[in-house]
Amino acid sequence: MTTAPEITTLGQLRASGHVHRVVKAEIRQNLIARLAAGLPSLPGIVGFDDTVVPEVERALLAGHDLVLLGERGQGKTRLIRTLIGLLDEWTPVIAGSELNEHPYMPITLASQRRAAELGDELPILWKHRSERYGEKLATPDTSVGDLIGDVDPIKVAEGRSLGDPETVHYGLVPRTNRGIFAVNELPDLAERIQVAMLNVLEERDIQVRGYQLRLPLDLLLVASANPEDYTNRGRIITPLKDRFGAEIRTHYPLDLDDELRLIAQEAAVLWDAVDDAEATGTAHGAPLVPSHLLEVVARFARNVRDAPQVDQRSGVSARFAIAAVETVAASAVRRAAINGEPVAVARISDLPAIVPASRGKVEFEDADEGREFEVLEHLLRRAVAETGRARLAGLDLRPLQQKFDAGLLVESGDTVSADRLLEQLGTIPGLTALLERLEPDSVHEGPATVGIAAAAVEFALEGLYLNKRLAKESAGGRTVYGA
Repeated sequence: MTTAPEITTLGQLRASGHVHRVVKAEIRQNLIARLAAGLPSLPGIVGFDDTVVPEVERALLAGHDLVLLGERGQGKTRLIRTLIGLLDEWTPVIAGSELNEHPYMPITLASQRRAAELGDELPILWKHRSERYGEKLATPDTSVGDLIGDVDPIKVAEGRSLGDPETVHYGLVPRTNRGIFAVNELPDLAERIQVAMLNVLEERDIQVRGYQLRLPLDLLLVASANPEDYTNRGRIITPLKDRFGAEIRTHYPLDLDDELRLIAQEAAVLWDAVDDAEATGTAHGAPLVPSHLLEVVARFARNVRDAPQVDQRSGVSARFAIAAVETVAASAVRRAAINGEPVAVARISDLPAIVPASRGKVEFEDADEGREFEVLEHLLRRAVAETGRARLAGLDLRPLQQKFDAGLLVESGDTVSADRLLEQLGTIPGLTALLERLEPDSVHEGPATVGIAAAAVEFALEGLYLNKRLAKESAGGRTVYGA
């Protein structure tokens, strides 16, 4: 972050050649500059490149207030907060102004008085773009005072007349003047509160308990809502819908690659603790969850999202997969701590921990209540099988299977370290080819090598089991593979 300009008065600001722009013009020009430079307009937003992002860009270029419609966990709030990056990094405001007024355009009586009295000596401050964002989660108990404002009894008690506009305590919306204001779950606002938003959107004026305050608010208003509620049958009044210039539908990741990118970006699965390896169970930025297990979790989330047993109206949040990966990572760290392993690398035996941890994140149809564990376990096994087919197709695992045909038993689970798992197998035929299929981007040297090799081998064993070429018994965190 750069430092704020050293301009402290209105006169200095004018002498600098500063040009005042309204918020929507500011966003429009900064967006055009990013597009022209080939930079992402909304960095960190995954899976919307060809769908949502172009629609948002067009809405901003048109100067529209917008509403994002989508199921839970589709990244609506994340996208809204990313818009902050399109504001100027620093903007001048009148020092002491409640409403972030621009020194060239004071809008309250108090600021207009000060500007008239002080002229070019009017003091100014610089506000960073991170401070120009306001947000409210709509709830039924939200009041007009919360969003718009109310009479301040303390100011009345100080001797001001009840009819004096300066007795008003401004709400969140006017206090975000010259910024971006977001209302999450807009239809949850009571209808009378929605009515109060109408003039803010169209006329940019506000009314507080009979006061007619003509405040030309300068802001971009963005809302989010569930599509089912944002209809004539839902809880949104039609005139308010009409005030939004753009209505944009979000969605869950459309393909597996986007799901994987999102998980890798958001989940805490890559820890860079180099000097604190013993304390954290990791070393040298080792991958806590190998890529083939990330793929299993991504496929699992997509399977759950599409499952007929799951209530499709509630959706399955992207946070479902993120939390699942973090649970797998935690299981690996726990095993490493128990067994004294210097590096924690997740294996297939860590996946069952997902089911009990994620059950509360999914709403099931009434007919399937009581079968949540069974359904999730089945979908997880299916995800493992799908990943195995995608990654191991054509790879000859018969030499590994022959070890078991000769009577070998291999134990895995919470109490079995990566070293111990590999020792039970001895020389592993085709290990290099297996690693190239499952972890082509990993470096087969360093402290994570043994853990990655163990993860790859255990995944191969699970693949043989799912293809009915090995037997498996599991109980109490202990798994035994055999012929």
